[in-house]
Amino acid sequence: MALDRSLIAGLPTFQGLGDRDLDAILSLARASHVARDAEIFAQDAAAEQFHLLLSGHVRVVRTTPAGDQVIARYINEGEFFGIAVAMGRSTYPASAVAAADCVVLTWPNRAWAEIQARFPAVGAGAYRTIGERLQETQERVVEMSTQQVEQRIASAVLRLVRQSGRKTGEGIEIDFPITRQDIAEMTGTTLHTVSRVLSAWEEQGIVGGGRQKVVVTDPHALLLIAENRRP
Repeated sequence: MALDRSLIAGLPTFQGLGDRDLDAILSLARASHVARDAEIFAQDAAAEQFHLLLSGHVRVVRTTPAGDQVIARYINEGEFFGIAVAMGRSTYPASAVAAADCVVLTWPNRAWAEIQARFPAVGAGAYRTIGERLQETQERVVEMSTQQVEQRIASAVLRLVRQSGRKTGEGIEIDFPITRQDIAEMTGTTLHTVSRVLSAWEEQGIVGGGRQKVVVTDPHALLLIAENRRP
């Protein structure tokens, strides 16, 4: 059954495209539901497809040669991911795991050249996304090299708030389940350290939440920590 163009019509990636164009793009795709914590693709697996996240959140995880896991970033709704074909790669550089229940669109790699040729704005948007992620990766490397652990944790939480925060009566909540272990894997530290830092921030009224939930109650204080400007 043909996919409904309303699935992508409102996404910035496809702005300006007409109904026939949207139908043409979707004619090459399939949609699937992915349960939370299920793997969408694995690091170093053959990259024969690329994807777009319609709903939910996806975490991108790299495993080091020593076997340690590092969360490279989170994918938000409306973003392409796994576009190894656009990078000239034949394998995925990292694994993609559903951080919440997801709906994903998937295209075979052969569709990439056709989409680029017929809809250059879509291809340009995808390459822009790749560039932004590379810049973010460089910023993360600088953070890991120059910031103290508390600064790195604050920077990671603020990044998640910017990407996926939603206002609630308590503050700004990261809009998907996230554990302290996840934050440890984002910041190159240990679960014990993250637990200690977050517990201290909870006592100071900077963050709140609970198991698999983080709410920033004082964003300004968190920013001062990230920038090492707290009195």
